[in-house]
Amino acid sequence: MTSATPPRRLRVAVVEDQPLFRSMLERSFADAGGFEVVTSLGSAVEARAVLTPGVVDVVVLDIDLPDGNGIALGVTLRRSQPSLGVLLLSAHDAMDLLLDLPRDVAHGWGYLSKTSTTSEATLLHAVRAAAAGETVLDPALLERVAPRAGSSVARLTQRQYTVLRLLAQGLSNAGIAAQLGITEKSVQNHVYAVYTTLGIDTDPARNPRVSAALRLLEETGPAL
Repeated sequence: MTSATPPRRLRVAVVEDQPLFRSMLERSFADAGGFEVVTSLGSAVEARAVLTPGVVDVVVLDIDLPDGNGIALGVTLRRSQPSLGVLLLSAHDAMDLLLDLPRDVAHGWGYLSKTSTTSEATLLHAVRAAAAGETVLDPALLERVAPRAGSSVARLTQRQYTVLRLLAQGLSNAGIAAQLGITEKSVQNHVYAVYTTLGIDTDPARNPRVSAALRLLEETGPAL
């Protein structure tokens, strides 16, 4: 009887110019299991040279690199590798930068703040979600925003808004159900109500969860 083939580890590239923070990220992935840090780089020039198609599944990118902008680098990499997941890291709370992404590469990006997110579990979840084509927003930063008056997000019920925030953190319907202590069917109903209120196409090919997460980002601002 042959043994089952172990699942392939998620291949990760780290692009971060601060050596200490870069080594911390490497250690987090090594300790977690299920990940393989294929390469760890300190500049945009190195990343463009090394990260050719098929090398990694996800790239963890610092936004502020010494020789370029991490977002521009991510867009370049994604245009040559449409399935590449991208997780942005920044020392500044600039989550709304995701709204400037070109539409053709807007899926499969995540954003975590280096100062707000201290949970290793949050980091690993965001990397997995980016690899799956989901958009993940920093949960700590989402706690600090509120719907803008007159927006479609402001028309959501409190429960629907809570579901939308959890969805934007990359949680599945099952994960949201477990978090809220409700059934998965109830979550599904809330998600569809959110899509209807926000006017989001539910065609899976258009990835409505990504559209909903970006709408949340677009129609919220700092909570007073």
